[in-house]
Amino acid sequence: MRGEMFLRMMVLLGALCGAGAVAATPAAELRVAVLENAPPMAFRAVDGRLTGFTIEIARALCTEMKASCNFQPSTLNVALDDLAAGEIDIAAISLLETPERRARFLFAKPYFRSVTLWFARSGVLPGQRGVRVAVLSGSAQERFARARNWDTVAVLTNGELIEPLRAGVAQAALIPMGTGVGLMQNEQFRQLGLLKQVMPEPELAGDVAFGISPRRPELKAPLDAALDRIKRNGTYDRINSQFLPLRVD
Repeated sequence: MRGEMFLRMMVLLGALCGAGAVAATPAAELRVAVLENAPPMAFRAVDGRLTGFTIEIARALCTEMKASCNFQPSTLNVALDDLAAGEIDIAAISLLETPERRARFLFAKPYFRSVTLWFARSGVLPGQRGVRVAVLSGSAQERFARARNWDTVAVLTNGELIEPLRAGVAQAALIPMGTGVGLMQNEQFRQLGLLKQVMPEPELAGDVAFGISPRRPELKAPLDAALDRIKRNGTYDRINSQFLPLRVD
């Protein structure tokens, strides 16, 4: 009898320990939304492979967590809706933490800080009447501009922000720092002769992080821990140097 009772206790203890282990470990495969036309943060290499600063950070975090990550290319609007609905687990996108977004989903620990750049010809100022501004659909920059009743031209991907400017449809653009860095290295963009300035408004700058589905809150702790590890072991610095001409952590 005592042996049987002891065996039952061991089985129960094993079940409890196993349940705890499952709760603390990411799922075998995580659904991760990424962008694919936002160089140098996220883009496709010549061979079609997804890469860029943000994508390689996401890949490094998955490795640290020992999780298999299924990268699913998306656009910002679709990714945020899918994240809030639990259709994806993580949005590996450079997301400014805003009150509206915090109400819809969770944020991992910030992986860099960003600002917003205003690009326009000399004398074209933010808020100036008659100026049409190119913005990324669903972005904090679009929300900022529309809240001030600015005339906007919204595009679906960061890489398309140059098109309204080249076509003369927009006379200025509100662009996140990472995308701005990429555009300034683009010869066609440089030929436009646009000047840049940093927007001082606090809602256009701050911490940037990955989004986590509200249905997967258990992912926050391992994601945050993985980010700490890649910053300590040099992986973060290596990725930073590979894709960006300045330190962003």
